[in-house]
Amino acid sequence: MRPSDDWMFPRVKKLPKYVFALVNELKYQMRRAGEDIVDLGMGNPDLPPAPHIVDKLCEVAKRDNVHGYSASRGIPRLRKAICDFYERRYGVKLDPDTEAILTIGAKEGYSHLILAMIEPGDTVVVPNPTYPIHYYAPIIAGGDAISVPIQEENFEENFLKSLHDIIRSSFRKPKAVVVSFPHNPTTQCVSIEFFKELVNLALKEEVFVIHDFAYADLGFDGYEPPSILQVEGAKKIAVELYSMSKGFSMAGWRVAFVLGNEIMIKNLAHLKSYLDYGVFTPIQVASIIALESPYEIVQKNRDVYQKRRDVLVEGLRRIGWEVKKPKGSMFVWAKIPEWIGMNSLDFAMFLLKEAKVAVSPGIGFGEYGEGYVRFALVENEHRIRQAVRGIKRAFEKLRQPV
Repeated sequence: MRPSDDWMFPRVKKLPKYVFALVNELKYQMRRAGEDIVDLGMGNPDLPPAPHIVDKLCEVAKRDNVHGYSASRGIPRLRKAICDFYERRYGVKLDPDTEAILTIGAKEGYSHLILAMIEPGDTVVVPNPTYPIHYYAPIIAGGDAISVPIQEENFEENFLKSLHDIIRSSFRKPKAVVVSFPHNPTTQCVSIEFFKELVNLALKEEVFVIHDFAYADLGFDGYEPPSILQVEGAKKIAVELYSMSKGFSMAGWRVAFVLGNEIMIKNLAHLKSYLDYGVFTPIQVASIIALESPYEIVQKNRDVYQKRRDVLVEGLRRIGWEVKKPKGSMFVWAKIPEWIGMNSLDFAMFLLKEAKVAVSPGIGFGEYGEGYVRFALVENEHRIRQAVRGIKRAFEKLRQPV
Protein backbone atom coordinates (compact mmCIF):
# COMPACT_ATOMS: atom_id res chain seq x y z
CA MET A 1 0.00 0.00 0.00
CA ARG A 2 1.42 3.35 -1.04
CA PRO A 3 1.40 6.23 1.44
CA SER A 4 -1.05 9.02 0.72
CA ASP A 5 -1.67 12.52 2.02
CA ASP A 6 -4.06 10.98 4.54
CA TRP A 7 -1.27 9.08 6.24
CA MET A 8 -2.60 8.79 9.80
CA PHE A 9 -3.93 5.54 11.19
CA PRO A 10 -7.34 5.81 12.94
CA ARG A 11 -6.06 5.95 16.54
CA VAL A 12 -3.37 8.48 15.66
CA LYS A 13 -5.99 10.70 14.00
CA LYS A 14 -7.61 11.16 17.40
CA LEU A 15 -4.47 12.78 18.80
CA PRO A 16 -3.94 16.53 18.25
CA LYS A 17 -0.60 17.93 17.22
CA TYR A 18 1.66 18.18 20.25
CA VAL A 19 1.63 21.91 21.04
CA PHE A 20 4.99 21.68 22.78
CA ALA A 21 6.56 20.55 19.49
CA LEU A 22 6.05 24.05 18.07
CA VAL A 23 8.08 25.61 20.88
CA ASN A 24 10.70 22.87 20.71
CA GLU A 25 11.15 23.30 16.96
CA LEU A 26 11.88 27.02 17.35
CA LYS A 27 14.17 26.29 20.30
CA TYR A 28 16.25 23.86 18.24
CA GLN A 29 16.45 26.34 15.35
CA MET A 30 17.69 29.08 17.65
CA ARG A 31 20.25 26.81 19.27
CA ARG A 32 21.56 25.73 15.87
CA ALA A 33 21.96 29.43 15.10
CA GLY A 34 24.14 29.80 18.20
CA GLU A 35 21.60 31.27 20.63
CA ASP A 36 21.99 30.48 24.34
CA ILE A 37 18.55 29.25 25.44
CA VAL A 38 17.68 28.72 29.09
CA ASP A 39 15.41 25.71 28.79
CA LEU A 40 12.71 25.69 31.46
CA GLY A 41 10.24 23.89 29.21
CA MET A 42 10.27 20.12 29.55
CA GLY A 43 10.26 18.68 33.09
CA ASN A 44 13.43 16.69 32.45
CA PRO A 45 15.51 16.42 35.66
CA ASP A 46 19.10 17.63 35.25
CA LEU A 47 20.40 16.31 38.58
CA PRO A 48 22.34 13.00 38.51
CA PRO A 49 21.46 10.02 40.71
CA ALA A 50 23.52 9.49 43.86
CA PRO A 51 26.97 8.09 42.89
CA HIS A 52 26.55 4.80 44.77
CA ILE A 53 23.42 4.02 42.71
CA VAL A 54 25.29 4.57 39.44
CA ASP A 55 28.20 2.51 40.78
CA LYS A 56 25.86 -0.40 41.49
CA LEU A 57 24.42 -0.18 37.97
CA CYS A 58 27.91 -0.34 36.45
CA GLU A 59 28.98 -3.15 38.76
CA VAL A 60 26.00 -5.36 37.93
CA ALA A 61 26.16 -4.56 34.20
CA LYS A 62 29.64 -6.09 34.08
CA ARG A 63 28.28 -9.50 35.06
CA ASP A 64 27.84 -12.03 32.28
CA ASN A 65 24.47 -13.35 33.41
CA VAL A 66 22.36 -10.15 33.56
CA HIS A 67 21.93 -9.29 29.89
CA GLY A 68 19.03 -11.54 29.00
CA TYR A 69 15.34 -10.81 29.36
CA SER A 70 14.33 -9.69 32.82
CA ALA A 71 11.09 -10.05 34.80
CA SER A 72 8.22 -7.96 33.42
CA ARG A 73 6.61 -7.62 36.87
CA GLY A 74 9.94 -6.70 38.45
CA ILE A 75 12.38 -9.02 40.20
CA PRO A 76 11.04 -10.14 43.61
CA ARG A 77 13.60 -8.25 45.66
CA LEU A 78 12.77 -4.97 43.90
CA ARG A 79 9.05 -5.42 44.53
CA LYS A 80 9.87 -6.08 48.17
CA ALA A 81 12.10 -2.99 48.26
CA ILE A 82 9.30 -0.67 47.07
CA CYS A 83 6.88 -2.20 49.56
CA ASP A 84 9.38 -1.75 52.40
CA PHE A 85 9.94 1.83 51.23
CA TYR A 86 6.20 2.53 51.38
CA GLU A 87 5.95 1.08 54.87
CA ARG A 88 8.82 3.26 56.10
CA ARG A 89 7.71 6.40 54.29
CA TYR A 90 3.92 6.24 54.51
CA GLY A 91 3.10 3.51 57.03
CA VAL A 92 1.40 1.55 54.22
CA LYS A 93 1.70 -2.24 54.12
CA LEU A 94 1.75 -3.80 50.64
CA ASP A 95 2.08 -7.38 49.43
CA PRO A 96 4.99 -7.48 46.96
CA ASP A 97 3.44 -10.44 45.13
CA THR A 98 -0.08 -9.09 44.60
CA GLU A 99 -0.05 -5.34 45.28
CA ALA A 100 3.09 -4.13 43.51
CA ILE A 101 4.31 -4.25 39.93
CA LEU A 102 7.27 -2.64 38.18
CA THR A 103 6.55 -0.54 35.08
CA ILE A 104 8.82 1.02 32.46
CA GLY A 105 8.19 4.49 33.83
CA ALA A 106 4.91 5.89 35.14
CA LYS A 107 3.80 6.92 31.66
CA GLU A 108 3.99 3.34 30.38
CA GLY A 109 2.42 1.95 33.53
CA TYR A 110 -0.52 4.33 33.38
CA SER A 111 -1.06 3.90 29.64
CA HIS A 112 -1.07 0.12 29.79
CA LEU A 113 -3.27 0.08 32.88
CA ILE A 114 -5.80 2.20 31.00
CA LEU A 115 -5.47 -0.09 27.98
CA ALA A 116 -6.23 -3.07 30.21
CA MET A 117 -9.26 -1.36 31.80
CA ILE A 118 -10.98 0.56 29.03
CA GLU A 119 -13.20 -0.61 26.19
CA PRO A 120 -15.25 1.43 23.68
CA GLY A 121 -17.93 3.40 25.50
CA ASP A 122 -15.99 3.64 28.77
CA THR A 123 -15.04 7.02 30.19
CA VAL A 124 -12.33 8.22 32.55
CA VAL A 125 -12.56 11.45 34.58
CA VAL A 126 -9.41 13.58 34.37
CA PRO A 127 -8.50 17.02 35.77
CA ASN A 128 -8.00 19.87 33.31
CA PRO A 129 -5.38 21.18 32.79
CA THR A 130 -3.45 17.94 33.04
CA TYR A 131 -0.40 16.02 31.94
CA PRO A 132 -1.40 15.13 28.36
CA ILE A 133 -1.16 11.32 28.61
CA HIS A 134 -3.67 11.34 31.48
CA TYR A 135 -6.29 12.64 29.06
CA TYR A 136 -5.26 10.87 25.87
CA ALA A 137 -4.49 7.34 27.12
CA PRO A 138 -8.23 6.59 27.47
CA ILE A 139 -8.78 7.92 23.94
CA ILE A 140 -5.92 5.81 22.56
CA ALA A 141 -7.53 2.81 24.29
CA GLY A 142 -10.82 3.49 22.47
CA GLY A 143 -12.66 5.18 25.32
CA ASP A 144 -13.18 8.81 26.23
CA ALA A 145 -12.09 11.32 28.87
CA ILE A 146 -14.24 13.78 30.83
CA SER A 147 -12.56 16.94 32.13
CA VAL A 148 -12.94 18.39 35.61
CA PRO A 149 -11.60 21.96 35.74
CA ILE A 150 -8.95 22.68 38.35
CA GLN A 151 -9.97 25.85 40.15
CA GLU A 152 -7.48 27.65 42.35
CA GLU A 153 -10.04 28.82 44.91
CA ASN A 154 -11.40 26.16 47.32
CA PHE A 155 -9.88 23.50 45.10
CA GLU A 156 -10.55 20.42 47.21
CA GLU A 157 -14.20 21.22 47.84
CA ASN A 158 -14.93 22.33 44.27
CA PHE A 159 -13.15 19.39 42.66
CA LEU A 160 -14.94 16.79 44.77
CA LYS A 161 -18.30 18.46 44.14
CA SER A 162 -17.71 18.55 40.37
CA LEU A 163 -16.55 14.95 40.42
CA HIS A 164 -19.65 13.86 42.33
CA ASP A 165 -21.89 15.70 39.86
CA ILE A 166 -20.18 14.10 36.86
CA ILE A 167 -20.47 10.58 38.26
CA ARG A 168 -24.13 11.06 39.20
CA SER A 169 -25.14 12.67 35.90
CA SER A 170 -23.31 10.26 33.57
CA PHE A 171 -25.51 7.94 31.52
CA ARG A 172 -22.78 5.32 31.86
CA LYS A 173 -20.80 5.52 35.08
CA PRO A 174 -17.11 6.46 34.55
CA LYS A 175 -14.71 3.53 34.86
CA ALA A 176 -12.06 5.48 36.75
CA VAL A 177 -10.98 8.83 38.14
CA VAL A 178 -7.40 9.95 37.46
CA VAL A 179 -5.68 12.38 39.83
CA SER A 180 -2.09 13.46 40.41
CA PHE A 181 -0.89 15.52 43.37
CA PRO A 182 1.38 17.44 43.56
CA HIS A 183 -0.12 18.30 40.22
CA ASN A 184 1.50 18.81 36.83
CA PRO A 185 1.17 21.49 35.53
CA THR A 186 -0.72 23.57 38.14
CA THR A 187 1.40 22.49 41.17
CA GLN A 188 -1.84 22.06 43.14
CA CYS A 189 -1.29 20.09 46.36
CA VAL A 190 -3.84 18.32 48.55
CA SER A 191 -4.32 17.14 52.11
CA ILE A 192 -4.92 13.60 53.31
CA GLU A 193 -8.49 14.73 54.04
CA PHE A 194 -9.01 15.26 50.30
CA PHE A 195 -7.97 11.67 49.63
CA LYS A 196 -10.28 10.41 52.37
CA GLU A 197 -13.22 12.14 50.71
CA LEU A 198 -12.17 10.90 47.28
CA VAL A 199 -11.83 7.30 48.47
CA ASN A 200 -15.22 7.45 50.21
CA LEU A 201 -16.83 8.78 47.03
CA ALA A 202 -15.17 6.13 44.86
CA LEU A 203 -16.19 3.32 47.22
CA LYS A 204 -19.76 4.57 47.32
CA GLU A 205 -20.02 4.99 43.53
CA GLU A 206 -17.91 1.90 42.71
CA VAL A 207 -15.38 3.60 40.47
CA PHE A 208 -11.63 3.05 40.38
CA VAL A 209 -9.10 5.74 41.30
CA ILE A 210 -5.65 6.06 39.71
CA HIS A 211 -3.27 8.40 41.53
CA ASP A 212 -0.15 9.37 39.58
CA PHE A 213 2.26 10.17 42.41
CA ALA A 214 5.10 11.34 40.15
CA TYR A 215 6.10 14.20 42.48
CA ALA A 216 5.75 12.29 45.72
CA ASP A 217 9.20 13.35 46.93
CA LEU A 218 9.02 17.02 45.99
CA GLY A 219 7.15 18.79 48.77
CA PHE A 220 8.47 22.14 49.99
CA ASP A 221 8.46 24.25 53.16
CA GLY A 222 7.65 21.25 55.35
CA TYR A 223 4.78 19.98 53.18
CA GLU A 224 4.83 16.20 52.81
CA PRO A 225 2.66 15.02 49.89
CA PRO A 226 0.32 12.28 51.16
CA SER A 227 -0.19 8.90 49.52
CA ILE A 228 -3.75 7.93 48.69
CA LEU A 229 -2.90 4.46 50.02
CA GLN A 230 -2.64 5.93 53.52
CA VAL A 231 -6.44 6.13 53.53
CA GLU A 232 -8.23 3.16 55.07
CA GLY A 233 -9.98 1.14 52.36
CA ALA A 234 -8.11 2.82 49.49
CA LYS A 235 -6.71 -0.45 48.19
CA LYS A 236 -10.24 -1.66 47.49
CA ILE A 237 -10.56 0.79 44.60
CA ALA A 238 -7.25 2.63 44.08
CA VAL A 239 -3.76 2.24 42.73
CA GLU A 240 -0.89 4.66 42.98
CA LEU A 241 1.97 5.15 40.52
CA TYR A 242 5.27 5.88 42.23
CA SER A 243 8.15 7.00 40.02
CA MET A 244 11.88 7.15 40.73
CA SER A 245 12.35 9.77 38.01
CA LYS A 246 12.14 12.92 40.11
CA GLY A 247 13.13 12.36 43.73
CA PHE A 248 15.86 9.87 42.84
CA SER A 249 16.85 11.68 39.59
CA MET A 250 16.53 8.48 37.57
CA ALA A 251 14.24 9.75 34.79
CA GLY A 252 16.05 8.06 31.92
CA TRP A 253 16.21 4.76 33.79
CA ARG A 254 12.42 4.31 33.42
CA VAL A 255 11.61 2.82 36.81
CA ALA A 256 8.16 3.18 38.33
CA PHE A 257 5.63 1.06 40.18
CA VAL A 258 1.88 0.57 40.27
CA LEU A 259 0.83 -0.15 43.85
CA GLY A 260 -2.42 -0.98 45.59
CA ASN A 261 -5.56 -2.64 44.22
CA GLU A 262 -4.90 -6.31 43.54
CA ILE A 263 -7.38 -6.68 40.66
CA MET A 264 -6.00 -3.73 38.71
CA ILE A 265 -2.44 -4.93 39.19
CA LYS A 266 -3.29 -8.50 38.23
CA ASN A 267 -4.87 -7.32 34.97
CA LEU A 268 -1.95 -5.00 34.24
CA ALA A 269 0.53 -7.82 34.84
CA HIS A 270 -1.37 -10.11 32.47
CA LEU A 271 -1.38 -7.49 29.71
CA LYS A 272 2.28 -6.58 30.22
CA SER A 273 3.27 -10.24 29.91
CA TYR A 274 2.31 -9.90 26.24
CA LEU A 275 4.02 -6.54 25.73
CA ASP A 276 7.42 -6.40 27.41
CA TYR A 277 10.19 -8.29 29.15
CA GLY A 278 10.79 -5.76 31.91
CA VAL A 279 13.46 -3.22 32.76
CA PHE A 280 17.15 -4.11 32.24
CA THR A 281 18.19 -6.22 35.25
CA PRO A 282 21.16 -4.02 36.35
CA ILE A 283 18.77 -1.05 36.52
CA GLN A 284 16.41 -3.06 38.71
CA VAL A 285 19.24 -4.05 41.05
CA ALA A 286 20.49 -0.46 41.27
CA SER A 287 16.92 0.64 42.00
CA ILE A 288 16.87 -1.72 45.00
CA ILE A 289 19.99 0.01 46.32
CA ALA A 290 18.32 3.40 45.79
CA LEU A 291 15.13 2.43 47.63
CA GLU A 292 17.11 0.92 50.51
CA SER A 293 19.35 4.00 50.84
CA PRO A 294 18.82 6.68 53.48
CA TYR A 295 16.05 9.03 52.35
CA GLU A 296 18.50 11.93 52.65
CA ILE A 297 19.58 11.38 49.03
CA VAL A 298 16.05 12.32 47.96
CA GLN A 299 15.79 15.20 50.43
CA LYS A 300 19.01 16.63 49.00
CA ASN A 301 17.45 16.76 45.52
CA ARG A 302 14.22 18.19 46.93
CA ASP A 303 16.16 21.01 48.59
CA VAL A 304 17.81 21.86 45.26
CA TYR A 305 14.39 22.23 43.62
CA GLN A 306 13.12 24.33 46.51
CA LYS A 307 16.04 26.76 46.17
CA ARG A 308 15.48 26.98 42.43
CA ARG A 309 11.79 27.66 43.05
CA ASP A 310 12.69 30.51 45.39
CA VAL A 311 15.16 32.06 42.93
CA LEU A 312 12.64 31.93 40.07
CA VAL A 313 9.56 33.11 41.97
CA GLU A 314 11.35 35.89 43.82
CA GLY A 315 13.08 36.98 40.62
CA LEU A 316 9.84 37.14 38.65
CA ARG A 317 8.16 39.08 41.45
CA ARG A 318 10.98 41.64 41.44
CA ILE A 319 10.35 42.39 37.76
CA GLY A 320 6.62 42.80 38.36
CA TRP A 321 5.32 39.33 37.50
CA GLU A 322 3.33 38.10 40.49
CA VAL A 323 3.40 34.30 40.57
CA LYS A 324 2.45 31.86 43.31
CA LYS A 325 5.11 29.89 45.16
CA PRO A 326 4.22 26.18 44.84
CA LYS A 327 4.24 23.78 47.80
CA GLY A 328 5.25 20.86 45.61
CA SER A 329 6.28 19.48 42.19
CA MET A 330 9.21 20.69 40.09
CA PHE A 331 7.28 23.46 38.34
CA VAL A 332 6.05 27.03 38.66
CA TRP A 333 2.62 27.65 37.11
CA ALA A 334 2.51 31.30 36.15
CA LYS A 335 -0.54 33.32 35.10
CA ILE A 336 0.32 35.53 32.13
CA PRO A 337 0.02 39.21 33.13
CA GLU A 338 -3.10 40.76 31.63
CA TRP A 339 -1.18 43.67 30.10
CA ILE A 340 0.76 41.21 27.90
CA GLY A 341 -2.31 40.55 25.74
CA MET A 342 -1.12 37.23 24.30
CA ASN A 343 -2.39 33.68 24.43
CA SER A 344 -0.13 31.09 26.06
CA LEU A 345 1.41 29.73 22.84
CA ASP A 346 2.19 33.19 21.46
CA PHE A 347 3.60 34.24 24.82
CA ALA A 348 5.82 31.14 25.03
CA MET A 349 7.13 31.88 21.54
CA PHE A 350 7.68 35.53 22.54
CA LEU A 351 9.73 34.53 25.60
CA LEU A 352 11.79 32.17 23.48
CA LYS A 353 12.54 34.79 20.82
CA GLU A 354 12.99 37.86 23.03
CA ALA A 355 14.07 36.50 26.42
CA LYS A 356 15.89 33.39 25.16
CA VAL A 357 13.86 31.36 27.69
CA ALA A 358 11.86 28.21 26.84
CA VAL A 359 8.65 27.55 28.78
CA SER A 360 5.60 25.35 28.18
CA PRO A 361 2.39 27.03 26.99
CA GLY A 362 -0.58 26.30 29.22
CA ILE A 363 -2.86 25.40 26.31
CA GLY A 364 -0.76 22.28 25.78
CA PHE A 365 -2.22 20.88 29.00
CA GLY A 366 -5.86 21.45 28.07
CA GLU A 367 -8.20 24.34 27.41
CA TYR A 368 -8.26 25.36 31.07
CA GLY A 369 -4.50 25.86 30.92
CA GLU A 370 -4.92 28.81 28.59
CA GLY A 371 -3.65 32.03 30.14
CA TYR A 372 -0.71 30.33 31.89
CA VAL A 373 2.79 29.10 31.17
CA ARG A 374 4.73 26.45 33.05
CA PHE A 375 8.33 26.81 34.16
CA ALA A 376 10.27 23.61 34.90
CA LEU A 377 12.96 23.92 37.57
CA VAL A 378 15.54 22.03 35.53
CA GLU A 379 18.38 24.55 35.26
CA ASN A 380 20.72 25.70 38.02
CA GLU A 381 20.22 28.89 40.03
CA HIS A 382 22.70 30.88 37.92
CA ARG A 383 20.83 29.97 34.73
CA ILE A 384 17.47 30.76 36.34
CA ARG A 385 18.72 34.23 37.25
CA GLN A 386 19.85 34.59 33.64
CA ALA A 387 16.33 33.64 32.54
CA VAL A 388 14.78 36.28 34.81
CA ARG A 389 17.10 38.95 33.35
CA GLY A 390 16.08 37.88 29.86
CA ILE A 391 12.39 38.09 30.73
CA LYS A 392 12.92 41.53 32.25
CA ARG A 393 14.50 42.77 29.01
CA ALA A 394 11.68 41.23 26.97
CA PHE A 395 9.05 42.93 29.14
CA GLU A 396 10.81 46.27 28.82
CA LYS A 397 10.89 45.90 25.05
CA LEU A 398 7.18 45.04 25.02
CA ARG A 399 6.35 48.14 27.05
CA GLN A 400 8.19 50.47 24.68
CA PRO A 401 5.86 52.57 22.48
CA VAL A 402 5.75 51.54 18.85
